[in-house]
Amino acid sequence: MLKVSFMKTMFVFGTRPEAIKLAPIILESKKYFDTVVCVSEQHKEMLYQVTDFFNINIDYNLHIMKNSQSLFDITSNILIKIKSIYEKEKPDIVIVQGDTTTAFAAALSAFYLKIKIAHVEAGLRSFDLFNPYPEEANRKLISAIATYHFAPTKLAYDNLQNEGIKKNVYLTGNSVVDALHLILEKLEIENTHFDVFKDIDFTKRIILFTSHRRESFGKPMRSIFEAIKQIAQEFDDVEIVYPVHLNPNVKNLAFEMLTGFKNIKLTKPLTYPEFVYILSKSYLVITDSGGVQEEAPAFGIPVLVIRNTTERQEGIVANIAKLVGTNTQKIYNEAKLLLTDLDFYKSMSNRVNPYGDGKTSQRIINILKELK
Repeated sequence: MLKVSFMKTMFVFGTRPEAIKLAPIILESKKYFDTVVCVSEQHKEMLYQVTDFFNINIDYNLHIMKNSQSLFDITSNILIKIKSIYEKEKPDIVIVQGDTTTAFAAALSAFYLKIKIAHVEAGLRSFDLFNPYPEEANRKLISAIATYHFAPTKLAYDNLQNEGIKKNVYLTGNSVVDALHLILEKLEIENTHFDVFKDIDFTKRIILFTSHRRESFGKPMRSIFEAIKQIAQEFDDVEIVYPVHLNPNVKNLAFEMLTGFKNIKLTKPLTYPEFVYILSKSYLVITDSGGVQEEAPAFGIPVLVIRNTTERQEGIVANIAKLVGTNTQKIYNEAKLLLTDLDFYKSMSNRVNPYGDGKTSQRIINILKELK
Protein backbone atom coordinates (compact mmCIF):
# COMPACT_ATOMS: atom_id res chain seq x y z
CA MET A 1 0.00 0.00 0.00
CA LEU A 2 1.38 3.40 -1.00
CA LYS A 3 2.48 5.56 1.92
CA VAL A 4 2.13 9.33 1.90
CA SER A 5 5.78 9.72 2.85
CA PHE A 6 5.75 13.51 3.15
CA MET A 7 3.14 13.38 5.91
CA LYS A 8 4.40 12.60 9.42
CA THR A 9 1.95 11.87 12.20
CA MET A 10 2.96 11.71 15.85
CA PHE A 11 0.79 10.07 18.49
CA VAL A 12 1.29 11.02 22.14
CA PHE A 13 -0.46 9.19 24.97
CA GLY A 14 0.14 7.97 28.49
CA THR A 15 -2.73 5.89 29.85
CA ARG A 16 -4.33 2.58 28.97
CA PRO A 17 -7.63 4.10 27.78
CA GLU A 18 -5.71 6.40 25.43
CA ALA A 19 -3.67 3.47 24.12
CA ILE A 20 -6.82 1.42 23.51
CA LYS A 21 -8.54 4.13 21.51
CA LEU A 22 -5.46 5.24 19.60
CA ALA A 23 -4.15 1.75 18.75
CA PRO A 24 -6.53 1.14 15.80
CA ILE A 25 -5.79 4.64 14.48
CA ILE A 26 -2.03 4.12 14.80
CA LEU A 27 -2.28 0.84 12.89
CA GLU A 28 -4.27 2.57 10.15
CA SER A 29 -1.90 5.55 10.09
CA LYS A 30 1.10 3.27 9.54
CA LYS A 31 -0.44 2.12 6.26
CA TYR A 32 -0.14 5.60 4.76
CA PHE A 33 2.02 7.94 6.84
CA ASP A 34 5.39 8.14 8.52
CA THR A 35 4.11 7.45 12.04
CA VAL A 36 5.87 8.21 15.34
CA VAL A 37 4.67 6.98 18.74
CA CYS A 38 5.53 8.72 22.02
CA VAL A 39 4.31 7.67 25.48
CA SER A 40 4.46 9.55 28.76
CA GLU A 41 3.96 6.58 31.12
CA GLN A 42 1.22 8.40 33.02
CA HIS A 43 0.14 4.78 33.47
CA LYS A 44 2.90 2.22 33.14
CA GLU A 45 2.19 -1.51 33.34
CA MET A 46 -1.38 -1.08 32.07
CA LEU A 47 -0.18 1.01 29.14
CA TYR A 48 2.23 -1.60 27.83
CA GLN A 49 -0.39 -4.36 28.04
CA VAL A 50 -2.19 -2.58 25.22
CA THR A 51 0.77 -1.59 23.07
CA ASP A 52 2.19 -5.12 23.31
CA PHE A 53 -1.13 -6.71 22.39
CA PHE A 54 -1.46 -4.54 19.27
CA ASN A 55 2.26 -4.87 18.44
CA ILE A 56 2.76 -1.10 18.51
CA ASN A 57 6.39 -0.02 18.62
CA ILE A 58 7.15 2.90 20.95
CA ASP A 59 9.64 5.38 19.52
CA TYR A 60 9.92 7.70 22.51
CA ASN A 61 9.22 7.31 26.22
CA LEU A 62 9.10 10.38 28.49
CA HIS A 63 9.33 8.24 31.66
CA ILE A 64 7.34 10.68 33.79
CA MET A 65 5.85 8.03 36.10
CA LYS A 66 6.75 8.33 39.79
CA ASN A 67 5.04 7.51 43.07
CA SER A 68 2.26 9.87 44.17
CA GLN A 69 2.80 12.13 41.18
CA SER A 70 0.61 15.22 41.05
CA LEU A 71 -1.04 17.00 38.15
CA PHE A 72 1.73 19.60 38.45
CA ASP A 73 4.35 16.85 38.01
CA ILE A 74 2.67 15.33 34.97
CA THR A 75 2.07 18.62 33.18
CA SER A 76 5.46 20.20 33.78
CA ASN A 77 7.47 17.06 33.03
CA ILE A 78 5.73 16.49 29.71
CA LEU A 79 6.12 20.13 28.68
CA ILE A 80 9.84 20.02 29.41
CA LYS A 81 10.63 16.58 27.99
CA ILE A 82 8.61 16.55 24.79
CA LYS A 83 9.89 19.82 23.31
CA SER A 84 13.16 18.34 22.02
CA ILE A 85 11.31 15.36 20.52
CA TYR A 86 8.96 17.60 18.58
CA GLU A 87 11.91 19.66 17.37
CA LYS A 88 13.78 16.54 16.26
CA GLU A 89 10.89 14.73 14.56
CA LYS A 90 9.12 17.80 13.13
CA PRO A 91 5.73 16.08 12.83
CA ASP A 92 3.14 17.59 10.51
CA ILE A 93 0.46 16.78 13.03
CA VAL A 94 0.34 15.66 16.68
CA ILE A 95 -2.58 13.37 17.54
CA VAL A 96 -3.92 13.13 21.08
CA GLN A 97 -6.99 11.43 22.49
CA GLY A 98 -9.51 12.30 25.12
CA ASP A 99 -9.09 14.13 28.37
CA THR A 100 -5.93 13.12 30.22
CA THR A 101 -3.29 15.51 31.48
CA THR A 102 -0.90 13.81 29.04
CA ALA A 103 -3.20 14.72 26.15
CA PHE A 104 -3.48 18.33 27.32
CA ALA A 105 0.23 18.81 27.98
CA ALA A 106 1.22 17.19 24.67
CA ALA A 107 -1.25 19.39 22.81
CA LEU A 108 -0.06 22.53 24.61
CA SER A 109 3.56 21.72 23.75
CA ALA A 110 2.64 21.24 20.10
CA PHE A 111 0.74 24.52 20.13
CA TYR A 112 3.78 26.36 21.50
CA LEU A 113 5.77 25.05 18.52
CA LYS A 114 2.93 25.82 16.07
CA ILE A 115 2.44 22.15 15.19
CA LYS A 116 -1.05 21.15 14.06
CA ILE A 117 -3.05 19.18 16.63
CA ALA A 118 -5.72 16.54 16.00
CA HIS A 119 -8.00 15.74 18.92
CA VAL A 120 -9.57 12.28 18.86
CA GLU A 121 -12.82 11.98 20.86
CA ALA A 122 -13.36 15.73 20.87
CA GLY A 123 -16.44 17.50 22.17
CA LEU A 124 -17.39 15.44 25.22
CA ARG A 125 -18.72 17.68 27.98
CA SER A 126 -20.17 17.20 31.45
CA PHE A 127 -20.63 20.98 31.81
CA ASP A 128 -19.17 20.80 35.32
CA LEU A 129 -15.57 22.01 35.28
CA PHE A 130 -14.63 20.03 38.40
CA ASN A 131 -16.51 16.83 37.62
CA PRO A 132 -14.80 14.82 36.25
CA TYR A 133 -11.65 16.50 37.49
CA PRO A 134 -9.36 17.44 35.79
CA GLU A 135 -10.72 15.76 32.66
CA GLU A 136 -13.48 18.24 31.85
CA ALA A 137 -11.03 21.14 31.86
CA ASN A 138 -8.47 19.17 29.84
CA ARG A 139 -11.00 18.54 27.06
CA LYS A 140 -12.05 22.17 26.86
CA LEU A 141 -8.45 23.38 26.86
CA ILE A 142 -7.46 20.98 24.07
CA SER A 143 -10.47 22.08 22.02
CA ALA A 144 -9.30 25.69 22.29
CA ILE A 145 -5.96 24.94 20.60
CA ALA A 146 -6.65 21.91 18.37
CA THR A 147 -6.60 22.20 14.58
CA TYR A 148 -8.80 19.17 13.84
CA HIS A 149 -11.60 17.87 16.02
CA PHE A 150 -12.77 14.26 15.61
CA ALA A 151 -16.10 14.03 17.43
CA PRO A 152 -17.28 10.51 18.34
CA THR A 153 -21.02 11.29 18.36
CA LYS A 154 -23.51 13.86 17.08
CA LEU A 155 -23.89 15.22 20.61
CA ALA A 156 -20.14 15.79 20.91
CA TYR A 157 -20.14 17.40 17.46
CA ASP A 158 -22.96 19.73 18.50
CA ASN A 159 -21.16 20.64 21.73
CA LEU A 160 -18.21 21.93 19.72
CA GLN A 161 -20.47 23.83 17.33
CA ASN A 162 -22.27 25.44 20.25
CA GLU A 163 -18.93 26.59 21.66
CA GLY A 164 -18.13 28.32 18.39
CA ILE A 165 -15.74 25.61 17.19
CA LYS A 166 -17.00 25.06 13.65
CA LYS A 167 -13.90 24.68 11.49
CA ASN A 168 -12.40 21.21 10.86
CA VAL A 169 -14.95 19.40 13.04
CA TYR A 170 -15.71 15.87 11.87
CA LEU A 171 -18.18 13.24 13.08
CA THR A 172 -16.21 9.97 13.10
CA GLY A 173 -17.61 7.58 15.73
CA ASN A 174 -15.59 6.25 18.65
CA SER A 175 -12.46 4.20 18.00
CA VAL A 176 -13.04 2.10 21.12
CA VAL A 177 -15.50 0.09 19.05
CA ASP A 178 -12.73 -0.53 16.50
CA ALA A 179 -10.48 -1.78 19.30
CA LEU A 180 -13.16 -4.09 20.68
CA HIS A 181 -13.69 -5.64 17.26
CA LEU A 182 -9.97 -6.24 16.78
CA ILE A 183 -9.55 -7.82 20.21
CA LEU A 184 -12.63 -10.05 20.08
CA GLU A 185 -11.58 -11.32 16.67
CA LYS A 186 -8.14 -12.24 18.01
CA LEU A 187 -9.55 -13.87 21.18
CA GLU A 188 -11.96 -15.98 19.14
CA ILE A 189 -9.30 -17.04 16.65
CA GLU A 190 -6.90 -18.05 19.43
CA ASN A 191 -9.66 -19.53 21.67
CA THR A 192 -8.11 -17.66 24.58
CA HIS A 193 -8.74 -18.48 28.27
CA PHE A 194 -7.42 -16.49 31.21
CA ASP A 195 -6.11 -17.84 34.53
CA VAL A 196 -7.22 -14.69 36.36
CA PHE A 197 -10.83 -15.86 36.01
CA LYS A 198 -10.31 -19.46 37.14
CA ASP A 199 -12.21 -18.83 40.40
CA ILE A 200 -15.13 -17.03 38.76
CA ASP A 201 -18.41 -18.96 38.68
CA PHE A 202 -19.69 -18.20 35.19
CA THR A 203 -22.95 -20.06 35.86
CA LYS A 204 -23.94 -16.98 37.87
CA ARG A 205 -24.82 -13.55 36.51
CA ILE A 206 -21.61 -11.55 36.29
CA ILE A 207 -21.57 -7.97 37.54
CA LEU A 208 -18.46 -6.17 36.36
CA PHE A 209 -17.62 -3.39 38.80
CA THR A 210 -14.97 -0.69 38.40
CA SER A 211 -14.31 2.36 40.57
CA HIS A 212 -11.23 4.52 40.60
CA ARG A 213 -11.97 8.21 39.96
CA ARG A 214 -10.31 10.99 41.97
CA GLU A 215 -13.61 12.69 42.78
CA SER A 216 -14.81 9.48 44.44
CA PHE A 217 -11.89 9.15 46.86
CA GLY A 218 -12.91 9.04 50.51
CA LYS A 219 -16.56 9.16 51.59
CA PRO A 220 -18.14 8.71 48.10
CA MET A 221 -16.08 5.56 47.51
CA ARG A 222 -17.08 4.16 50.90
CA SER A 223 -20.69 4.73 49.93
CA ILE A 224 -20.18 2.97 46.60
CA PHE A 225 -18.46 -0.02 48.21
CA GLU A 226 -21.25 -0.29 50.78
CA ALA A 227 -23.76 -0.64 47.92
CA ILE A 228 -21.63 -3.40 46.37
CA LYS A 229 -21.61 -5.23 49.72
CA GLN A 230 -25.40 -5.02 49.96
CA ILE A 231 -25.86 -6.36 46.43
CA ALA A 232 -23.52 -9.27 47.16
CA GLN A 233 -25.32 -10.07 50.41
CA GLU A 234 -28.81 -10.08 48.88
CA PHE A 235 -28.14 -11.83 45.57
CA ASP A 236 -26.25 -15.09 45.86
CA ASP A 237 -26.82 -15.81 42.17
CA VAL A 238 -24.47 -13.00 41.10
CA GLU A 239 -20.70 -12.90 40.92
CA ILE A 240 -19.24 -9.40 41.32
CA VAL A 241 -15.86 -9.03 39.63
CA TYR A 242 -13.80 -6.00 40.65
CA PRO A 243 -10.42 -5.37 39.01
CA VAL A 244 -8.90 -3.21 41.75
CA HIS A 245 -7.05 -0.09 40.67
CA LEU A 246 -3.47 0.24 41.94
CA ASN A 247 -3.96 3.71 43.44
CA PRO A 248 -3.65 3.29 47.25
CA ASN A 249 -6.73 5.48 47.76
CA VAL A 250 -8.71 2.79 45.96
CA LYS A 251 -6.82 -0.40 46.70
CA ASN A 252 -6.58 -0.02 50.49
CA LEU A 253 -10.27 0.76 50.91
CA ALA A 254 -11.35 -2.00 48.53
CA PHE A 255 -9.50 -4.67 50.50
CA GLU A 256 -10.76 -3.19 53.77
CA MET A 257 -14.44 -3.22 52.79
CA LEU A 258 -14.91 -5.91 50.13
CA THR A 259 -12.94 -8.92 51.31
CA GLY A 260 -14.64 -11.90 52.94
CA PHE A 261 -17.55 -12.14 50.48
CA LYS A 262 -17.77 -15.38 48.49
CA ASN A 263 -19.36 -13.66 45.50
CA ILE A 264 -17.12 -10.58 45.36
CA LYS A 265 -13.93 -11.39 43.46
CA LEU A 266 -11.18 -8.79 43.80
CA THR A 267 -8.70 -9.26 40.97
CA LYS A 268 -5.49 -7.62 39.89
CA PRO A 269 -5.82 -4.87 37.26
CA LEU A 270 -6.77 -6.68 34.07
CA THR A 271 -5.02 -6.58 30.76
CA TYR A 272 -7.29 -5.14 28.11
CA PRO A 273 -7.93 -8.53 26.46
CA GLU A 274 -8.85 -9.91 29.90
CA PHE A 275 -11.14 -6.96 30.47
CA VAL A 276 -12.85 -7.38 27.11
CA TYR A 277 -13.36 -11.07 27.84
CA ILE A 278 -15.02 -10.52 31.23
CA LEU A 279 -17.05 -7.61 29.87
CA SER A 280 -18.40 -9.81 27.08
CA LYS A 281 -19.55 -12.32 29.71
CA SER A 282 -21.20 -9.74 31.99
CA TYR A 283 -24.87 -9.27 32.80
CA LEU A 284 -24.54 -5.79 34.30
CA VAL A 285 -21.82 -3.16 34.62
CA ILE A 286 -21.44 -0.75 37.54
CA THR A 287 -18.71 1.77 36.82
CA ASP A 288 -17.30 5.27 37.16
CA SER A 289 -15.10 4.76 34.09
CA GLY A 290 -15.71 6.87 31.03
CA GLY A 291 -14.41 4.24 28.63
CA VAL A 292 -16.51 1.42 30.07
CA GLN A 293 -19.62 3.53 29.46
CA GLU A 294 -18.76 3.28 25.76
CA GLU A 295 -17.57 -0.32 25.72
CA ALA A 296 -20.50 -2.02 27.47
CA PRO A 297 -23.08 -0.84 24.88
CA ALA A 298 -21.12 -2.73 22.21
CA PHE A 299 -22.31 -5.89 24.01
CA GLY A 300 -25.79 -4.60 24.86
CA ILE A 301 -25.00 -4.59 28.60
CA PRO A 302 -26.81 -2.09 30.87
CA VAL A 303 -24.54 0.31 32.73
CA LEU A 304 -25.05 1.99 36.09
CA VAL A 305 -22.78 5.04 36.17
CA ILE A 306 -21.64 5.74 39.73
CA ARG A 307 -20.88 9.41 39.13
CA ASN A 308 -22.82 12.64 39.63
CA THR A 309 -22.24 13.79 36.06
CA THR A 310 -21.09 12.19 32.82
CA GLU A 311 -19.70 13.64 29.63
CA ARG A 312 -20.96 10.55 27.81
CA GLN A 313 -24.61 11.48 27.58
CA GLU A 314 -25.31 9.35 24.53
CA GLY A 315 -25.65 6.19 26.61
CA ILE A 316 -28.01 7.98 29.00
CA VAL A 317 -30.16 9.28 26.13
CA ALA A 318 -30.19 5.83 24.49
CA ASN A 319 -31.24 4.30 27.85
CA ILE A 320 -28.44 1.79 27.92
CA ALA A 321 -26.79 3.65 30.81
CA LYS A 322 -28.20 5.32 33.91
CA LEU A 323 -26.55 7.95 36.09
CA VAL A 324 -26.96 6.84 39.71
CA GLY A 325 -24.39 8.91 41.63
CA THR A 326 -22.54 7.62 44.68
CA ASN A 327 -25.39 7.23 47.18
CA THR A 328 -25.49 3.71 48.61
CA GLN A 329 -29.25 3.30 48.51
CA LYS A 330 -29.60 4.71 45.00
CA ILE A 331 -26.96 2.36 43.59
CA TYR A 332 -28.44 -0.62 45.40
CA ASN A 333 -32.02 0.16 44.30
CA GLU A 334 -31.10 0.54 40.62
CA ALA A 335 -29.02 -2.64 40.62
CA LYS A 336 -31.82 -4.56 42.36
CA LEU A 337 -34.30 -3.40 39.72
CA LEU A 338 -32.09 -4.68 36.92
CA LEU A 339 -31.53 -7.97 38.74
CA THR A 340 -35.19 -8.63 39.54
CA ASP A 341 -37.23 -7.08 36.71
CA LEU A 342 -36.50 -8.83 33.42
CA ASP A 343 -38.66 -6.46 31.35
CA PHE A 344 -36.80 -3.47 32.76
CA TYR A 345 -33.49 -5.20 32.09
CA LYS A 346 -34.48 -5.86 28.47
CA SER A 347 -35.55 -2.24 28.04
CA MET A 348 -31.94 -1.21 28.73
CA SER A 349 -30.10 -4.08 27.04
CA ASN A 350 -31.83 -4.27 23.66
CA ARG A 351 -30.39 -1.03 22.35
CA VAL A 352 -28.33 0.11 19.38
CA ASN A 353 -24.79 1.12 20.31
CA PRO A 354 -24.67 4.93 20.09
CA TYR A 355 -20.88 5.05 19.94
CA GLY A 356 -19.95 3.67 16.55
CA ASP A 357 -19.67 0.92 13.97
CA GLY A 358 -16.00 -0.05 14.11
CA LYS A 359 -14.86 2.13 11.18
CA THR A 360 -13.72 5.22 13.07
CA SER A 361 -10.01 4.67 12.42
CA GLN A 362 -10.56 4.49 8.68
CA ARG A 363 -12.61 7.69 8.74
CA ILE A 364 -9.99 9.63 10.68
CA ILE A 365 -7.08 8.55 8.49
CA ASN A 366 -9.09 9.19 5.32
CA ILE A 367 -9.74 12.74 6.54
CA LEU A 368 -6.03 13.26 7.21
CA LYS A 369 -5.18 11.90 3.75
CA GLU A 370 -7.46 14.49 2.20
CA LEU A 371 -5.94 17.25 4.34
CA LYS A 372 -2.36 16.52 3.35
